[in-house]
Order: sequence, then C-alpha cells, then structure tokens
Amino acid sequence: MNYSCLIVDDNEIERDAIEMYLRKVNQLDIKAVCSNGVEAAEVLANEPIDIVFSDIDMPELSGMGLLKSIKSPPVFIFITSFTEYAAESFNLDALDFIVKPATFERLLKASTKAIEYLDLKKKVSLNSNPPPAEDTDDHFFIKETKGFTRLNYNDVIYIESMGDFSKIYTANDKHVTLVNLKSLERQLPAFFIRVHKQYIINLNQIATITQNEIVLNHNNTVPVSLINRQELVEKIANKTISRHKP
Repeated sequence: MNYSCLIVDDNEIERDAIEMYLRKVNQLDIKAVCSNGVEAAEVLANEPIDIVFSDIDMPELSGMGLLKSIKSPPVFIFITSFTEYAAESFNLDALDFIVKPATFERLLKASTKAIEYLDLKKKVSLNSNPPPAEDTDDHFFIKETKGFTRLNYNDVIYIESMGDFSKIYTANDKHVTLVNLKSLERQLPAFFIRVHKQYIINLNQIATITQNEIVLNHNNTVPVSLINRQELVEKIANKTISRHKP
C-alpha cells in the first residue's frame, strides 16, 4: 500500500534533493512540496497526509510549530542541521530525526520505519490496552499482532521505539509489540537501559562504546545521547578492569 507524504523545507536546494530521493521510494506518493511551514499547514488542513518530512528551523512557522498546531498530526520526520533539536522533537513524538545533509540511505531508512509503523496501525486498534509484559525470572511475554510471544531477557539485544509500538531485536529475529518504549522501560529488569530517546539496550550485549554510538553483539549499532552515555558509563564502571598502583 502507498502512503501520501508532504515535504517542507525553506532551502530550495535541500528541498529538491529530498524530493528527488523520496520519489525513489515506491510506497510514497508526494502530494505537495512546500517552502515554508505556513504553506504546509494549509495543505495539511485541506488534504489527508500520512507522512510529513519537515525542516525545523523555518521563518514564521517552524517544523515543531507546525507539528504542535495539528490536532491529530500525521507521522512527522524532522530533517535539520541542528542536532540540539533532537530531544524536543522526540518529546513531540516525531518518528525520526535526520541530520542534514539528508542522504538517500538515511531517508530510505526513515521512510521504511514510517511505512512499517503505518502498516501496523492498520492491523491493530490503538485504543486497545494490551496487557503489560509478564515479568518472570528469565523471560517475559509480549503481545504482537499474531498473538503472544515468549522472549528470554538475555536474548534481547536492543529495543527501538516505533511511536505507539516498540521493535525488539534478538540475534535471529525482530518482534513488534503493541506497547510503547516508555511502558516497556518501566517493566524491564535493571540491565536494560535507555541510551537514546528511541533506544533501550541490554547492557550484557554491549561490545564497544564510542563517543556517539554503541556497538552491540551481532553487528548491531545504536546511537547514544551525551546525557545517556554518562549514565551508561557509570553503570558499567564497576565492571571495568583498571590498573592500580601497588
């Protein structure tokens, strides 16, 4: 199934590049390309749009202002040069945040995530209240569209936010559960930690921690925010081998 999308950016060169890349994504139908937030707000008021790819820093009406102005907003993916907007954008429930220059690979990844999210919304009722994960010694149950699935805590590598849903990654599979990341975080054991607005990792699956990323087992990589990185380092400090003077 195809989904309608809207592009908003006040920079003509970047706007044209985003449009060129998104036209390569078969499941997207570009309904309008706008040069500012006010123009985009008018389109959104008169036409159903599924996904908005929007710049943030724009005159008159910013991308965040545009999102806040919509009572029932579509999926928002922000594209900006300013990384400091990341935390606020996720607090507004933006599905993804892309730092300029937006490459085709990065836009494709965000588009795929949005399409998967919208496909899931069609399969389940967002007004339902799925039961919480059942906490036991070594495993828990999640509710997927196909039913309930048992997972071992130790098999979980990381969990990614999908808006109202969460995607749980193991070595050989991935599962989408009908529970958001915030709810999952409250129910997981202490060796799971939030490292980014969109990611929770299993501490026991860490291979390497760099300044901006965490490399996990089975060649998985997730971003880490500056604040969360400090908390993570403190959590693993007592497991770090150091050389002491005799």
